[in-house]
Amino acid sequence: MRGRPASTAPEPRSAVDPSRSVVVRPRADHHPHRGRIMTATATATAITIDKKAARRERPPRRAIRQPLAERIAPYVYIAPFFVIFLIFGLFPLLFTFYVALFDWNPIGEQTFVGLANFERLVQDARFWNAFVNTFGIFLISTIPQLLLALGLAHLLNHATLKMANFFRMALLVPYITSVAATALVFAQIFDKNFGLINWVLDLFGIPAVNFLSSQVGSWIVISSMVMWRWFGYNTLLYLAGLQALPREMYEAASVDGASGWQQFIHLTIPSLRPIIIFTVIMSTIGGLQIFTEPLLVAPESGLTCGGGRQCQTLALFLYEQGFGQFEFGYGSAIGVALFVVVVVVSAINFFLTTRTRKAR
Repeated sequence: MRGRPASTAPEPRSAVDPSRSVVVRPRADHHPHRGRIMTATATATAITIDKKAARRERPPRRAIRQPLAERIAPYVYIAPFFVIFLIFGLFPLLFTFYVALFDWNPIGEQTFVGLANFERLVQDARFWNAFVNTFGIFLISTIPQLLLALGLAHLLNHATLKMANFFRMALLVPYITSVAATALVFAQIFDKNFGLINWVLDLFGIPAVNFLSSQVGSWIVISSMVMWRWFGYNTLLYLAGLQALPREMYEAASVDGASGWQQFIHLTIPSLRPIIIFTVIMSTIGGLQIFTEPLLVAPESGLTCGGGRQCQTLALFLYEQGFGQFEFGYGSAIGVALFVVVVVVSAINFFLTTRTRKAR
């Protein structure tokens, strides 16, 4: 009787990648899952090799050639701005630096004097008086203006008002009003004899004050004009930023027990920091270049803004020397000094505001 052939153990199945013919044979005593891992690894390796080979065999892309008109069209669109800026912005600025080095006679000879105009500027008491007046008016008008604008914007954003759009648009009335008309009205309000302010002071037994005869008084008059004109504009900027903030943020803070003041300090101000930086820098630039208000508040005194130059600013002093005395070289030196002051103060404000943001 024939014996049955001895049974042999079945040969383990092989993991084969047909694309690369990679065979992985697991050992007999191998863990059953280890073979799957090796198979997956080999498959991934093969796919990676195939991708690299296909990438090498892929033909290079041909650059799409655009017509010349399409390539230069974007530059043509933005060219008018830069042309106007070069003609009316950069060239006058550079030419001012050039003229400041000369004793410049517009209808005669121009004599090179180097830094003599700047040496005269440093020793001129009128320049330092205008410098102090400029910073005094700037501080009195800018700081309260921005604080009040921020507070009013916060109030308009949260208060429920009828005809809210009317009140918001009314904030722009001072901005669109003529500066000359504003100067006439404020000159009457602060007038010594018939002004509204002195009438109120008289009700309390306080003697009349001649604001324009003193330095600080003239600062208050001019600062009031500046605040009234720009207060609504800055308020609308802050209000636009507040309306872009999600209401859920304030509702969550209220649920957590935060008071209105805490929400204003820890939510409103940090969220409005980019707009605050913008308004601070723009107010700095405008406040240090103030010209029209001092010129119109005391028209009888000409370009000196009072007999003692008590409210003459740097911009007004520049105009007096350049177009009143026709000393264009010295006037240009004043303009260079004013430019440096504006850049330095704006850089300091930007540094302080951004550093405060990083500190928090």
